Amino acid sequence: MSVVMEPTDRTRIRRGRHRAVADRSDLLALLDDALVAHLGVVVGDHPVVLPTAFAVDADGPDEGGTLYVHGSVAARWLHESAGATVCVTVTELDGLVAGRSTFHHSMNYRSAVVIGRARVVEEPAERQHALDLIVDHMIPGRAATLRPSTRKELAATAVLAVPLTEASMKARAGGPVDEPADVAAGVWGGHVPVRRVIDAPVPANDNPAGLDVPPDVRSRAS
Repeated sequence: MSVVMEPTDRTRIRRGRHRAVADRSDLLALLDDALVAHLGVVVGDHPVVLPTAFAVDADGPDEGGTLYVHGSVAARWLHESAGATVCVTVTELDGLVAGRSTFHHSMNYRSAVVIGRARVVEEPAERQHALDLIVDHMIPGRAATLRPSTRKELAATAVLAVPLTEASMKARAGGPVDEPADVAAGVWGGHVPVRRVIDAPVPANDNPAGLDVPPDVRSRAS
């Protein structure tokens, strides 16, 4: 059964409401497809927006589930995020819309905004779980094939958790919406689909001779 999102005043869509997506399953599908999130936070006297790897645990410990991002413990933006309200955005570009006027050019996209108070994940088991989820988000099944993180590695890596309860999503698909007079003028209109292409894996130079590409990596590239 689908679950309808209930945006708060901070995430309620006011412009382009016809493009609002209300079904939470669509939000989770977008977060599953996308590979890069952008986290916005105020650092000192100015805002900073940084790209980051991420992962989602829909049944995580935070209200509405948990979105995890990670970074170096030395990163100033990460320290400023702890306990602060942050904004995480995720966008997938699906097409370029060629309208018959400058005004009606657009893009096809799926975009989500998540706002919430970030917490630093301190509990070791949750932190390892979050890091495994982030690895598996990039290459599903990869984490189970790797050695456990060392204490030094875990000490150098910080993980932030953001609740998924306060979120909204917009999407656009299809061709341009042009003025009738522009259509009648005979100018070509349409859209150019955009998709991500994952190429064949490239082995590291120091791989042992004859080492095959593992199934998890091969599957990601298929």
